[in-house]
Parts: sequence; C-alpha cells; structure tokens
Amino acid sequence: MNAMQFLIGIIFDLFLMLVLLRFWLQLVRADFYNPLSQTVVKVTSFAVNPLRKIIPGVGGLDFASLLLAFIVGFAKVSLLMVLFYGGWDPISTLISGSVTVLKEAFSLVFWILIIRAILSWVAQGYNPIAAVFDQLTEPMLRPIRKVIPPLGGLDLSILVLIIGMQFLQLLVMDLLA
Repeated sequence: MNAMQFLIGIIFDLFLMLVLLRFWLQLVRADFYNPLSQTVVKVTSFAVNPLRKIIPGVGGLDFASLLLAFIVGFAKVSLLMVLFYGGWDPISTLISGSVTVLKEAFSLVFWILIIRAILSWVAQGYNPIAAVFDQLTEPMLRPIRKVIPPLGGLDLSILVLIIGMQFLQLLVMDLLA
C-alpha cells in the first residue's frame, strides 16, 4: 500500500512541478526557445491549452497554468483519499490540495537553487539549462546581492535565499497547521 501511495504521489508531484515551472518560466519571461523551456511547454500543453481557452493570461501571468496546478493538487489529494482512506471530504481536499501546491512550489524553488549552485561549479561555457535557471532565480537573488555582495568570488546569495525559503516554508506550514 505504501508503494502505491508513493507512486501516485510522485507522478502527481512531478507533473505539478512541471506545471509550476511553466508558470514560473512565463512569469520571469524566460527564454521560450531554450530546450528546457520547450520541453516543459510540450509536456504540459495537453492540459494547459484547453484551460487557456477558458482562462486567458493577464499581464504576463498564466492563470491557466496556475489553475491547472491547483487542479493537479486537488486531484492528487482526492485520489489518495478515495483509494487509501476510504472517503472524500471536499473542504479538507481543497485545503490539502492547496497546501500540496504550496509545498511543491517551495520544493521546486529549492531544487532549482541547488541545481543552479552545482551547475555554477561544474558547467563550462554556455549551458542552456543553467541559463534558464539563472533567468528563473536572478530576480530573487539580485536584492540579496545588494545587501550581501560576493565575498572574494564566493556568492552567498543562493545560501541566504535557500535558508530564507526554508524558514518561509516552515512558517507558512505552521500557520496552516
């Protein structure tokens, strides 16, 4: 039973991260022609495009992707409740689905920051994935660099942002608990 819960959870979580990544890519106006951006768009288009006919984007915000993220979170919690807990409560499912989306958003930012840090140490020359990760994270890192500039070539802004994101995640989850 735990193996099945894990499998269902990971499938929904991975797709949810891709949908959130699509929203984030459009929010920061990342390079659409980058191979990573193209992959994310192609993988999520089957679900986002029908929603776009109903919900248009406004001011650079892709509300169809954001709505899809909440639908995926809601569907994940609903499926797990029905299959493994023998019931379904719409209010708790809605709340748990929203919390799932928030947790995955924090997780996505965390992992992109970690991967960006690792790529900065090992990537030689131009790397298209590193370029997109720079576009995604630079708006969050720039204000931190104004306060804490790089020290002798060591950029602590990623570490500060990771600690801040972890604190914010714990604070939000405690408030929601």
